[in-house]
Amino acid sequence: MRQFNFFTKMKRNTQQLNNLAIQVRRDILRMVHAVNSGHPGGSLGCTEFFVALYQNLMERKDTFDMDGIGEDIFFLSNGHISPVFYSVLARSGYFPVSELATFRKIDSRLQGHPTTHEGLPGVRIASGSLGQGMSVAIGAAQAKKLNQDSHLVYSLHGDGELQEGQNWEAIMYASAKKVDNLIATIDLNGKQIDGSTDEVLPMGSIKAKFEAFDWDVVEIAKGNDIEAIIAGMTEAKAKTGKGKPVCVLLHTEMGNGVDYMMYSHAWHGKAPNDAQLEAALLQNYSEDESDY
Repeated sequence: MRQFNFFTKMKRNTQQLNNLAIQVRRDILRMVHAVNSGHPGGSLGCTEFFVALYQNLMERKDTFDMDGIGEDIFFLSNGHISPVFYSVLARSGYFPVSELATFRKIDSRLQGHPTTHEGLPGVRIASGSLGQGMSVAIGAAQAKKLNQDSHLVYSLHGDGELQEGQNWEAIMYASAKKVDNLIATIDLNGKQIDGSTDEVLPMGSIKAKFEAFDWDVVEIAKGNDIEAIIAGMTEAKAKTGKGKPVCVLLHTEMGNGVDYMMYSHAWHGKAPNDAQLEAALLQNYSEDESDY
């Protein structure tokens, strides 16, 4: 069985990335099932994004440190999708894959929402409370400028999370201060815990709003397609350094890869039972599997 447990600056080909995405989906499903707790929907929806980001797009150092000087860094703002974050970190060599089995257990470093006091490599902020990651990412991007570090800051935010007002203060600040070394990605799946985002609190055109705040905006219509993600994020990277922060609108499907989870908000924070897990794993089989 092939192990995807490495640090590397070598970009992986599309087939390798898709194989890893299957493995990550298996990890997500097993993690939340084992403790009957967690958030599989958004995690599955963002699997391809995380795989592309960590295995193809970001420039990463061979060892982890909290400063992140001399490398691209990432902040997860919608911290409830920690299963996909933990899986990709482990499969990218930040900590042993076997540690995924401790997810949400007492004294585990892999808490339901990422925290920092456990010292888990790859995690730079606690992100259980929504709406704060944009501010943190902007601060880190400005710190890179002060350190004359030309690397980028990436962040991920939920579309429902944008209902938090602090985001818009930060978005206004970033353009005013020309924080042009930041790429903030919005997971546009149109769903949140209580229903669709339009039912809970309609936000109109997210693209128009970011453009009104003087950000450059890139849309990735196929947000669950590895090649489309790489192309869109590469376009976003080309827009950095030109005086404006960059927003990527990533159109994803919650629960992607598991037929009974897709097209519904019901699996935002619900774990599969034994039979549902088995069915989901059968839909995500690969000869390269290396379950923990």
